[in-house]
Amino acid sequence: MTDIAFLDGGLGQEIHKRSNNDAHPLWSVKVMFDQPNIVTKVHSDFIQSGARVICLNTYTATQSRMTLNGFGEQLEIAHKTAIKLAKQSIKESSVKDDSVQIAGCLPPLIASYVAEVSKDYNNSLDDYRQLVDFQKDGVDLFLIETMSNIDEALAALAAVNEVNKPAFVSFTISDDLSNKLRSGEDLRDAINILLNKKPNGIMLNCSSPEAITNAMSIMSELSIPFGALGNGFTSISALTPGSTVDNLSARKDLSPKVYADFARQWIDAGATIIGGCCEIGPEHIDFLCQSLKEDGHRLTILPV
Repeated sequence: MTDIAFLDGGLGQEIHKRSNNDAHPLWSVKVMFDQPNIVTKVHSDFIQSGARVICLNTYTATQSRMTLNGFGEQLEIAHKTAIKLAKQSIKESSVKDDSVQIAGCLPPLIASYVAEVSKDYNNSLDDYRQLVDFQKDGVDLFLIETMSNIDEALAALAAVNEVNKPAFVSFTISDDLSNKLRSGEDLRDAINILLNKKPNGIMLNCSSPEAITNAMSIMSELSIPFGALGNGFTSISALTPGSTVDNLSARKDLSPKVYADFARQWIDAGATIIGGCCEIGPEHIDFLCQSLKEDGHRLTILPV
């Protein structure tokens, strides 16, 4: 039996499917103010599907994105609201106390996948310190996710290390099977540099399951917990800075069973952190949960 830290799936995408704020660039933030019950219900559905770690709905709640879209003065309230809704979803669920962790979310500050528009290390560090300060008292740990370049990942990790919270870093890699970050930096180099800052674990996220599977030969060299959260996009090439995931299409061939088969390959390679990213919904997580239990694994929280 292997203990598998079992995370939720694509929170923002699931909210997107259920809300009516499709046209707004910050629909995932706006829905917290306009229809908070949707966010709570999505969290609850992931928990009921078996997830033991849920992530705050703050992926687009960065200073740069909020200011650009007229929400700059509501940055802190967005984070506090996200914490409130996550806690509410756990309280209203049928799970026992302390069996579900809340993960803080430290995303790319300006845009997903596009390293060229990232801030430099020092400016990134200032922004991440602000986000960590908003979230630190309401979360159990931090997920530094969808990191497309080394400097941004290092800045986010440094900000978390300053408050002595557990931090798990997740890189997004190119879907061309090159084992490179979307910046073009080598995955192995990124891991080696990051290890010097002592993250609690390293994952790959928001990349195709095929690319993640290809990179498992590198991930399996790690002596700390590692894992993966694949996405279900056909391609991310249509997403440009300032645009939304409305521009992207979901795969038709990534059923819950197919996704579970990929996850099994990652576990066979030694992964002990498993979940999903964009387009991986509660139905995927539920099927994966049952499949892993049938395989004899125990699904649990992240090791902190």
